[in-house]
Amino acid sequence: MPKTVSVRRMLVVVLFAQSSAAVVQAVASGGGDSPMWGGTPARNMVSQEKDIPAQWDIGDRRNVKWETAVGSYTYGTPVIADGMVLVGTNNAGGLRAGIAGDKGVLVCLEEKTGKFLWQATHDKLPSGDINDWPEQGIASAPFVEGDRLYYVSNRCELVCADLRGFLDEENDGPYKSERLTTKQDADIVWILDMYKDLKVFPHNLANCSPVGYKGMLYVSTGNGVGEDHKTVPSPHAPDLLAVDMKSGKVVWSRNDVGTNVLHGQWSSPAVGMVKGSPQVVFAGGDGWCYSYEAATGKPLWKFNLNPPGTLWKVGGRGDKNSIVATPVVYEDNVYIAVGQDPDNGEGPGHLYSIDATGTGDITKTGGSWHVGGEDFHRSLSNVAVADGLLYAADLSGFLYCFDLLTGRKLWSHDTYAAIWGSPYVVDGKVMVATVDGEVVVLKHSREHKELATNDVGNSVYTTPVAANGTLYLSTRRSVLAIAAGAGSAGKQEKSAE
Repeated sequence: MPKTVSVRRMLVVVLFAQSSAAVVQAVASGGGDSPMWGGTPARNMVSQEKDIPAQWDIGDRRNVKWETAVGSYTYGTPVIADGMVLVGTNNAGGLRAGIAGDKGVLVCLEEKTGKFLWQATHDKLPSGDINDWPEQGIASAPFVEGDRLYYVSNRCELVCADLRGFLDEENDGPYKSERLTTKQDADIVWILDMYKDLKVFPHNLANCSPVGYKGMLYVSTGNGVGEDHKTVPSPHAPDLLAVDMKSGKVVWSRNDVGTNVLHGQWSSPAVGMVKGSPQVVFAGGDGWCYSYEAATGKPLWKFNLNPPGTLWKVGGRGDKNSIVATPVVYEDNVYIAVGQDPDNGEGPGHLYSIDATGTGDITKTGGSWHVGGEDFHRSLSNVAVADGLLYAADLSGFLYCFDLLTGRKLWSHDTYAAIWGSPYVVDGKVMVATVDGEVVVLKHSREHKELATNDVGNSVYTTPVAANGTLYLSTRRSVLAIAAGAGSAGKQEKSAE
């Protein structure tokens, strides 16, 4: 039987974890840096890194390269670029001296040692928990290209910052209004304030992890319902933006969801090649999956992810679901599961394979296969596709392996704890983390074989990610770097209480 989710938060966070954005790669990120959530713009949770250990021990430090405490709630999957590790969290860790109180924070650590370098610090929105839930910090995983990084703050801002912060002692870009300008602070290049200037109304938190392609950023705004959980206060605000990377100006926007938002919009967009052309795939808060031309925003197709007759009821009591997971584009198909705010608990979910080559409403014609009902529960997770297999996880704590072509279930594994993050395939293994603080490692195979279960000491709401021969994991309170043969290097700091 499905298990009750033990962690209760009012907010949905897209738990979500990388190659150059100049190329949309649907297969896997290669060895090297991991500069975005999902490895590549297509968001497939697969890496080509090698020599990643299946087992480690945070007690005796075996295979643990370093551990650095960050905040008290960490929802950002690490991004690794140019010798730095970036992770979204809150301010409870006190890494930047002299900054007190509840704030959203993006922390930059040194990749080799875990040493704190700098942080971006954002005050809470004055409107309170309806838009910016207490203690949740920044849940966005940044997108990095060159010496620039892009993320969505807790204040519903799309932020462009210098990867070096003020370490280079220069204030880059047109934005010169930073209040914090020491070498431990972020150097902001530009800000697009979606809340103030575009009238976006994020429900509980804006948390999109942006994706970039050929000079453009694609961003879900997070526009949602109000305090009554029914009315959409800003029905004409955009749901999806295409933004010029250099200037921060909006190139095109979409408002297809409009008044039909069920709750919030917490999925992040993907960019993938379909028949040789780039599509931006966006999972809307109305339970539909949409695709657009990357350059123009022209609608290509849409697909209803809820079967006919399903109903939405406030608090998740109905059988209709919104979408929290990020779409994955792979070989002209889109793979995505549906789910809800984890505070709404478990329930029936759905997992789809969608033929992305169609046009218009392809709900009746574009479904390659579908799994649902008792066979799959509500999910917050991206899928991982490799070698003819598709891995998916659900909130009830099950990791599944499906045949990619048919959707036939090959095996399932019960972790006995809720899963918020995504399965991750690397070095012949598939990994998944749980809110009970374990990382379960299984063999990447059509046959079910558990290799290890690793206790990491704190709840995990994120996804493991590999880069440069090291596995990175953000737990609720710290960032771990795991590497084969690493010894007792000690913690950088004690865990934040």
